[in-house]
Amino acid sequence: MGRRTVRGAVVTAVLCALAAAGTGPGAGSAAVAAPDPYAYGFAADAQAVEGAESTTDAVRLEAGGTYRSTLPVNGRLYYRLDLDATSNAYVSATAVPRQGTTVSSSDGVKVSVQDADARSCSYDSTRFGASRSPHPVAAWASRTTDGATTACRSAGTYYVVVDRIDSAGSSADDWDLELTYVSEPGLVGEGATTAPESPGAWDSATPDPLAGDAVTRAGGPGFATATAVGQGVWRDEITPGRTLFYRVPVDWGQQLHAVVELGSSTGDGEFLGNALVMSLYNPARGYVDDEGLSYDGDQASAALDPLPPVEYANRFGTGDRMRGMRFAGSYYLVVHLGDEMTERFGAGPYGLTLRVQVSGTVQDAPAYVGQSVPRGTFAVTEADREAAEGWTSGGVTGDTGADESTAASGDGDGGGDAVMRVVAASGIGAGSALVLGLGLWTLVARRRAGRA
Repeated sequence: MGRRTVRGAVVTAVLCALAAAGTGPGAGSAAVAAPDPYAYGFAADAQAVEGAESTTDAVRLEAGGTYRSTLPVNGRLYYRLDLDATSNAYVSATAVPRQGTTVSSSDGVKVSVQDADARSCSYDSTRFGASRSPHPVAAWASRTTDGATTACRSAGTYYVVVDRIDSAGSSADDWDLELTYVSEPGLVGEGATTAPESPGAWDSATPDPLAGDAVTRAGGPGFATATAVGQGVWRDEITPGRTLFYRVPVDWGQQLHAVVELGSSTGDGEFLGNALVMSLYNPARGYVDDEGLSYDGDQASAALDPLPPVEYANRFGTGDRMRGMRFAGSYYLVVHLGDEMTERFGAGPYGLTLRVQVSGTVQDAPAYVGQSVPRGTFAVTEADREAAEGWTSGGVTGDTGADESTAASGDGDGGGDAVMRVVAASGIGAGSALVLGLGLWTLVARRRAGRA
């Protein structure tokens, strides 16, 4: 009881300091401007780079790096890769039209990787689709060395080519661009070079959606800020024109199933054929699949088609749904509500429900010769699983991966973790509050030492 009382004093004092500084959970809008709910959440450590109009001036991208750039209308940009002869390189480009931009269903982004002689190693394109609503879309391309083909397997200089796909009537505004470059190590010895048999090799039946009470979990505004969710029923809200990001840990041998539901509204609007779309991207931000739903004011749902279990050999299959499920890690569910919903049914917000299932027995990872860059990209850790489960304490729900029982019992460093969660959730930037927190920690340590 003594430790809990001290911890409560620590948390209370820090919250008071935050409120006084205008940075705490109860801070008014006058103190801190509210973030734009429709803005894309770029990675905080994204490095600004300028795409070149020629390969001669192309800037080199580093493995594990995240970059921010600008994609002009009818633009083609070049970036450089320096690759060895053993690892696989994956580059993803997320195109982010700015609010108010006009796009058509055929607009989008194309990414390819080429060698020094302009031979294509791979390419991919993603478009906005029938909703004609501007939102972040990502496409990826790769240079792999683990297939039967000999093309693009040698060490040397390669180029990432990003094309903006425009149609007549689209806005001439620049698009923001987020680039990621992930490196996958080779295998110890030779691995499989053919895809697993399908559908006999895996369960292609659609499972019954999960039932039960939904847990509130607010989606993030970007890939880097995606909210962790695991198996369960999750509740959120979404407004027209907004895109929400969730990440689901899926290990080797596991299958992912996802259903999205849009709640009924009180508005009396006209039928909208493409109101909402749910897209799935893999840990390298490669497109896997998507599913949309129409809306007439009554509740509606959409489910991703059955996906194969995560397996290394899936990369040798056909189609995005098979090839995309080639490695373990965080898979991204990206939900966008079309901006036309405002005109048809009102500004919302609209209730959103995600039913997520992860089935199958976890298998051993492939025998990689080293680590991915960034480290752990193609793996699921215990911290990932805990973050997906979340924690709930005192009416606050977050994604720190902390266990509620640990936070409540005071075992280990539970008191310090609790304070850090408060500070992190509050986005504290005031030095005085940090000093206060350190002083209170010192007090806790001295009191514990005195009891000892």
